[in-house]
Amino acid sequence: MDFGDFRLAASTADLADEPAAREHADVVEFRLDLAAEPMAQLRAYDGDLPLLVTNRAAWEGGEAADTTRRLDRLATAVEHPRVEAVDLELAALADAVDDAKAAHSATRVREAAREHGVAVLASVHDFEGTPDRKRMAELLARAGREGDVAKLAVTAASPDDVLDLLAVTRAASREGRQVATMAMGEAGRHSRAVAPLYGSRVGYAPVDPAEATAPGQYDLATLAGLVEQLGVERAED
Repeated sequence: MDFGDFRLAASTADLADEPAAREHADVVEFRLDLAAEPMAQLRAYDGDLPLLVTNRAAWEGGEAADTTRRLDRLATAVEHPRVEAVDLELAALADAVDDAKAAHSATRVREAAREHGVAVLASVHDFEGTPDRKRMAELLARAGREGDVAKLAVTAASPDDVLDLLAVTRAASREGRQVATMAMGEAGRHSRAVAPLYGSRVGYAPVDPAEATAPGQYDLATLAGLVEQLGVERAED
């Protein structure tokens, strides 16, 4: 999957939502950690939209236990013909440096992804606050070295936090790096619509607003309408 332009991801734990996402989304983020029988759902999937698979560890805001099974499922998922991107936590990739040959390491998942032509998002989530600009730039740079797209989600307490995130996003984008950034929480909600104007390549929204997977998300139709009104250029496959 190419992230040269913005892609809107419909986040869900139920692939039966895919038909409802088609009108607005470019890709479905399938949250394995939140899903019932995720691998059975994946095996049965024959939808139109490509998939971005995520199996978020509990220590970074998800519900997956940090066991070898979590990464095994991702390694299996990238073999599916409709999976075109996978999310791996930067911390998991960093921790795997000294264990790169382990069968269950995050680097093995990344290798499997690349063998199947699947893009890798290296992600960082800060649910406590917004680091300073220097730290955010460092995190994006590290994530960019580990993955094809560097994803950074922070928690904004004020518009100033959003301004800092957008400035870092713009700087990284001007350097030619593919990044996906967003500020969680009500103070950062508007960042989900405007960050693409500063170079963010991925936005996330639930099909059903009652099923938001992060604080401050718009529902899919609303976010799609906002980015369209702002003139964000969307990816075309």
